[in-house]
Amino acid sequence: MDSSSGVGVLDKAAQVLTALEQGPTTLAGLVTATGLARPTAHRLAVALEHHRLVSRDLQGRFVLGPRLTELAAAAGEDRLLATAGPVLARLRDITGESAQLFRRQGDFRICAAAAERPVGLRDTIPVGTQLTMNAGSAAQVLLAWEEPERIQRGLTNATFSAVALSTVRRRGWAQSVGEREAGVASVSAPVRSPAGKVIAAVSVSGPIERLTRQPGRLHAPAVMAAAERLSEVLRRSGGES
Repeated sequence: MDSSSGVGVLDKAAQVLTALEQGPTTLAGLVTATGLARPTAHRLAVALEHHRLVSRDLQGRFVLGPRLTELAAAAGEDRLLATAGPVLARLRDITGESAQLFRRQGDFRICAAAAERPVGLRDTIPVGTQLTMNAGSAAQVLLAWEEPERIQRGLTNATFSAVALSTVRRRGWAQSVGEREAGVASVSAPVRSPAGKVIAAVSVSGPIERLTRQPGRLHAPAVMAAAERLSEVLRRSGGES
């Protein structure tokens, strides 16, 4: 099938964005992935950066930009985000803790939706926040069901182990205590597409003083139920395959 739209500059920009879907990429990597000439790849990446469709990480590599998350949130057909708000609000009310929805983007995870605890000490993660895939219960969930080689790569600098991910797959949820941030604990569970692929993680997070050092004992059932509600919405709508 011909992938050309007939509008060359748009086709090339789409090639750049598709290449960045795999994670942070240098200019040389963009040239290799797209087949574009180096000046063309650079010009397009910088132009996309101007419109916040592309950004750069701390190493100066190109990554997908925050505008894409904003557009996804605004898309009416995105049933996951459209439904996440009420589900996360209910999860927050049941657990008394802040609730989030995370999606993976390359080597990072993005907070796609959140319902914050209104008062008291809480773990605040604004929508659009980019966090590492090396720590935290949501990172464990988003990595646990990946292909073996991708799991191996993901474990290189992770604070959790392959044994921990095996436990996550067995019980269907993950917990972390002080992994991402000292004094913070969390519990996460997977959201699945109609095809069964893990596409997001539902989480609750808060201070260890409330969640304890075994937060899953307190909140795993509620977090799993919220994740299943979102998975069911996707199964009914046939979205996010």
